[in-house]
Amino acid sequence: MPVAQWKKRAIAASILGVAALFSATLVRAGIGSVHPGPLSRADAFARAQTLTALGRKMFFDPALSASGKQACSSCHDPHHAFGPASAAPVEMGGPNLDRPGVRAVPSLRYLQAAPAFTEHFYDSEDEGDESVDNGPTGGLTWDGRADHGKDQAKIPLLSPFEMANKDDAAVAAALRKAAYADEFKAAFGDDVFDHPGDAFDAAAEALGTFEQSAPDFYPYSSRYDAFLAGKAQLTAQELHGRALFEDETKGNCASCHLSEPANDGEPPQFTDFGLIAIAVPRNAAIPANADPAYVDLGLCGPLRTDFKGRTDYCGLFKTPTLRNVALRKSFFHNGYFHTLRDAVAFYASRDTDPGHWYPKNADGMVRQYDDLPKAYWGNLNQDPPFNGKKPGGRPALTDAEIDDIVAFLSTLTDADQQALQAN
Repeated sequence: MPVAQWKKRAIAASILGVAALFSATLVRAGIGSVHPGPLSRADAFARAQTLTALGRKMFFDPALSASGKQACSSCHDPHHAFGPASAAPVEMGGPNLDRPGVRAVPSLRYLQAAPAFTEHFYDSEDEGDESVDNGPTGGLTWDGRADHGKDQAKIPLLSPFEMANKDDAAVAAALRKAAYADEFKAAFGDDVFDHPGDAFDAAAEALGTFEQSAPDFYPYSSRYDAFLAGKAQLTAQELHGRALFEDETKGNCASCHLSEPANDGEPPQFTDFGLIAIAVPRNAAIPANADPAYVDLGLCGPLRTDFKGRTDYCGLFKTPTLRNVALRKSFFHNGYFHTLRDAVAFYASRDTDPGHWYPKNADGMVRQYDDLPKAYWGNLNQDPPFNGKKPGGRPALTDAEIDDIVAFLSTLTDADQQALQAN
């Protein structure tokens, strides 16, 4: 046998041997299977490292979509805090990338602390009265219908207007062809692709594990974090904006977007993970809204089905974190607003100047709350800055105060994102 050919075979055998040894080690550690059971601390850490690396490759792989052109990262762009790069209210997906979504794409950053969804949440960040039921809280997505990252990851893989895979088997078939298929088998078992349901669950677990990676998804590296640590200063305008943000009689933003560290010292998440109704104007740029009978009611449907008919939940959407909010080009669940300033100003004058935000009929009458049927208006949040104000009343914030809050919100951009935007 020629020396060159012998060397190639020797190298190939060596690689196969290492791969086999690695796979055997994972199995001995209880890691190389879809359902490993209880793991030691060391083995759990090793499994998390393995799945993080694998999930990272999957996250950027467009071959996992029916179109072959759409990866998770296509909509959750790491250069935009794992949110959308575009200003479009919804993204296009489907087998031919021609099917529009129905909601704005949220950022995947800072979801690690979100609790599982519950209808009754008792908690207080400021050691207040924990006997108070804070109502529906937790979960992921705009309507909280997924409790964990691995549950959320399954949604776009099968959604007909996202990655549009027909079923579990289609996802398993794509994974079998992937360049990292051997790594997938090493992590979850040599026969994992023979069981499409297991392969699908494994894929979701890997993606969910990657989305728990601290450096990628919750670095806490903003200038505000440095300020809280005593390592940076805020400008006078930013400090005033922070005061207005927290003032219960002014912005009152911190009532839902918690801005102070938790009692255990954990940095603020800028969300209470609750669900709230604020009646953002209907967005005609979303194709689904061309049908006047179609209404996105959030917690009570249509994407979430377990609370269909619960009228007290209609119009409620998840309170998103405001970290990296200054990077967004569309805001709220329907992407109606395209500037952060408009998003803040809407809170200040939703009810005092509805004609500025909502459309008018031919007779000049304002169609207030035009994306929420009147039967559900009782669900609307009326806490400050809304505070039951009427048209013509004094808004909670002046134009200058709105500018100051926006300046403060700009301090929540993570350092890696600041560097990306600067280049």
